[in-house]
Amino acid sequence: MPVSSAEKKPSLLLYIHGFNSSSLSHKANVMRDYCATHRTDVKVLTPQLPSFPQQAALHLQGLVEQYKNDYQIALVGSSLGGYLSTWLNAQYGFKAVVVNPAVKPYELLADYLGEQENPYTHEKYLLEPKHIDELKALEVKTLNDVNDFWLLQQVEDEVLDYRQAVDKYQGSKQTVEQGGDHSFVNFERYPEQILAFLNI
Repeated sequence: MPVSSAEKKPSLLLYIHGFNSSSLSHKANVMRDYCATHRTDVKVLTPQLPSFPQQAALHLQGLVEQYKNDYQIALVGSSLGGYLSTWLNAQYGFKAVVVNPAVKPYELLADYLGEQENPYTHEKYLLEPKHIDELKALEVKTLNDVNDFWLLQQVEDEVLDYRQAVDKYQGSKQTVEQGGDHSFVNFERYPEQILAFLNI
C-alpha cells in the first residue's frame, strides 16, 4: 500500500555548493535536472551561499528551520559544501552525500586570504583571518553516525588531499574512484543512487 502523505513528509534535497562556487554549478544543475525529469516529488534547493563561513552556516540553518517541519531533508555537499553538510548533520541528523569534501578547509583557505572574486557571481570580497576562525568553529571532530554519510571521492582531486576525506568518513559508505578531479568527473552517473542512499 502506498504511504499516505500524513505518514511521510515530502522530500527536500538541499544541495550545498563549495568555496567560490554557485547554486548554478554543474553538480547542482545535475541534481536539479534529474529531479525535474525523474523525481518531481523531490523539492530541490540549491541556495547561493554568502561567501563568509559563519554567514553561510546561518543561511543554511535558516533554510532548515524554514522547511524541517514540513519536509524530510537530505543533503548533498561538494567541497566546502561537504564540510557544511557534515556540520548540518551534527546539528540535525540529516543524511548526506559528500562529494570531494573539504575536511580541513581552514588550512586550505589560509592561502586565499585577501581579495577574492567568485567566478560565477563576480562578487568581490575580502577573506580575512577571522573567517578562518569561523571555519574552525564549524568543524565536526567526530561523526555522530557514520551510516548517515556516503563519500564520493576522486583520487586525482587537484585541490584537496583525498586521503583526508577517506580517513574522516571511515566506516561510512565510500566510493573512491581513480582519476577524476576536484569537480568530480562524470557526476551524472550518480543522481539516482544518491537519492536512493538518502532515502528520499
